[in-house]
Amino acid sequence: MFKGRTITAYLLIAGFVLPILLLVMLTFSANWVYPNFLPERFTLSNWNEFLFKNARLKQSFLNSLIIATAVSLFATAAGFITSRWIAYHKRRNFLLILSYFPYAISPVIFAVCLKFYFLKAGIAGNLAGVVLAQLIITFPYGIIFFTSFWNRKVKNYVEVASTLGSNDVITLKKIIFPIAKQFLTTCFFQCFIISWFEYGLTTVIGYGKVETLTINIFQFIKESNTYYASLSSCLLVVPPVLLLWFNKKFIFQQTR
Repeated sequence: MFKGRTITAYLLIAGFVLPILLLVMLTFSANWVYPNFLPERFTLSNWNEFLFKNARLKQSFLNSLIIATAVSLFATAAGFITSRWIAYHKRRNFLLILSYFPYAISPVIFAVCLKFYFLKAGIAGNLAGVVLAQLIITFPYGIIFFTSFWNRKVKNYVEVASTLGSNDVITLKKIIFPIAKQFLTTCFFQCFIISWFEYGLTTVIGYGKVETLTINIFQFIKESNTYYASLSSCLLVVPPVLLLWFNKKFIFQQTR
């Protein structure tokens, strides 16, 4: 039984790790064609191209980073504030149902429905428009995520602090934020992931003018540029992995 579980665990690990290793190998490869088991040669030319020559790929990475960071910050902050109001509202259930509305249809169909208004407002085809479009799906997620935080226990803490003479600023700084720190970090991480890998809304609202890593990956695949597609895929994995490491290394250890 033990050996069977061990073999299964190793197979699962191999299933997750091998595709990533293949992508990494492709970024250092040249002239790797079927039926060759290995590429004809290994080279740093693809990475040199990205670091020193290919402005398009660097700009798409920067665009993705700016959009994901802005979206996750705004969605986390706005979701935290709005969820408190909804959690204690007498029509809480109805308002929560409305928060699920953006997820009732496909993001692409949702973006097509919104595109007219973005064009009229003059924010289609730029970073601000893409950030706003992604906030429409991440902001409700923040509300749904934080609603469970505002439970009776937190409310009792706030009421006790108020009874002892604490004002709103001190209560927020000394009581609510320390309790909500892990919630805030997790929500930021989740919203970053949603925005970082988002494709449909960015394609439609971005109007082909805002290039992100996800968009570039599909373009490189269409162009049969396997090496650049692999390099873009590796870059796409880096920020989420770093955030996951940071979340595990610092946040979870502090809460033990």
